[in-house]
Amino acid sequence: MKVFKFFCAVVLMLCVVVPDMASAIGLEAALGVWNQKPQGDIGLNGPSLSLEDDMKMGDETKLYGRAKIDMPLMIPNIYLMVTQTKSGGTGSKDRAFKFGDQTFSTDSFTSDLTLNEYDLGLYYGVPFVKTASLGMLNVDAGLNLKVIDLEVELIQKTKRESKSFTVPVPMVYLGAQLKPLKNLSVEAEIRGISLSSDHYYDLIGRVKYKVLGPAFLAAGYRYEDLQVDEKQVKTNRRLGGPFFEAGVEF
Repeated sequence: MKVFKFFCAVVLMLCVVVPDMASAIGLEAALGVWNQKPQGDIGLNGPSLSLEDDMKMGDETKLYGRAKIDMPLMIPNIYLMVTQTKSGGTGSKDRAFKFGDQTFSTDSFTSDLTLNEYDLGLYYGVPFVKTASLGMLNVDAGLNLKVIDLEVELIQKTKRESKSFTVPVPMVYLGAQLKPLKNLSVEAEIRGISLSSDHYYDLIGRVKYKVLGPAFLAAGYRYEDLQVDEKQVKTNRRLGGPFFEAGVEF
């Protein structure tokens, strides 16, 4: 949460305190809400539990923020994004199971899965695409570092088991913006990596409309697919849902 508040403060400073500088370098910043539906499974040093059927995790709506900074000359452009994801529920299994160092019975248990994400992307516009399309299409390509901060916890009566870790994930970044009208744009973003049996894909589709001056409203759909075996945590988590955001673009 401290990182998220810091991100908001930086964006606010750029937009309000130094608008001339923001205009000179090119700035897009937005805050939004994302309705997240979790699917998949997770295990801690043992068999995996279904997020839906065993843990009974339901939809959650969480905040996120993003900022794109277009740099001059040959300096790579910068894309920052902070995303909160958290799911919880009360579930049970029809037989005893092991999670971490604890063995849980068939009684009901509560669980929480938090996976906050901090993205730093460096990218360039693909040459000649914008010129060839008469300014209607732009394509970006670069690298993205996604830092994931994961914590999972199970509680059943007096028993409690939890695990947390932070790990950086290097990814490829591709983005495209199609602008058929002056105030309307359709955008797509792909961040992804696949190594052996592990992978992480983060896909975003967005429709954005400028409503007044630099202010815009946008809506779209975001889908994530994470499969990782790290620090005794084995998870295959999928997360998707619609989002809405408001922001400014200079």
